Order: sequence, then C-alpha cells, then structure tokens
Amino acid sequence: MTTTPGIDPTAAPSGPGCADCDAGGGWWLHLRRCAQCGHIGCCDSSPAQHASAHAKAAGHPVMRSYEPGEDWFWDFTSDQYVETDVALAPPQSHPEDQPVPGPAGRVPDDWRSRLN
Repeated sequence: MTTTPGIDPTAAPSGPGCADCDAGGGWWLHLRRCAQCGHIGCCDSSPAQHASAHAKAAGHPVMRSYEPGEDWFWDFTSDQYVETDVALAPPQSHPEDQPVPGPAGRVPDDWRSRLN
C-alpha cells in the first residue's frame, strides 16, 4: 500500500448517507466519502452538493465514491481522478439496499428536474 496525501485509510465513514442532508432533511443522488476524515456528502449532481462544499470548507480535497461497486477517488483541487491503491476503512459504500436517489421517504417525485 502506498501513502497518498489527503487520504487517511483509518478514517471511518460518518454514516450511511450524506451527513448534511440527513441533518437538514434533504436528499441526494449519489454519495461521496472524504478520504481524509470520512465525512459522507452528496455529489455535485445532488441539489446541495455537500461533498464539494466539505472539500472546500475543510480543506480535504480528495473524495472517494461511496456507491456500491465503485472505488474511484477524485481530487477537487486538481479536478482529476486520483490513482492509488489505498484501501479505506470499511464500509466501502452505503448499504446496498439503500435506494438511489436516497434516502427512502425524502426523495421528491420530481427529483430528476431538481438535479444539478
């Protein structure tokens, strides 16, 4: 395993969904995990774009997909994928039975028209 700046492989995810959307009653399309602190935020196609807001506010530019079956990293500073073999602390994604978009019960019927 290599060391990659901005990635802490011991940081556990903050939960199964976007921490900020959960706090405010919002919803998301896809989830991203901060590779430095584990904060879960929603992607930039989601209405609130909490993952990129976290990267900017916290100075933690590297995010990893938090979707089942996806293992890519993105650096918001360089706007590029990050090539690394670093394995993050489990779990690697939100629960597979969690709907996309999510969470269940908070996604409006017209969600497609609300995407960025």
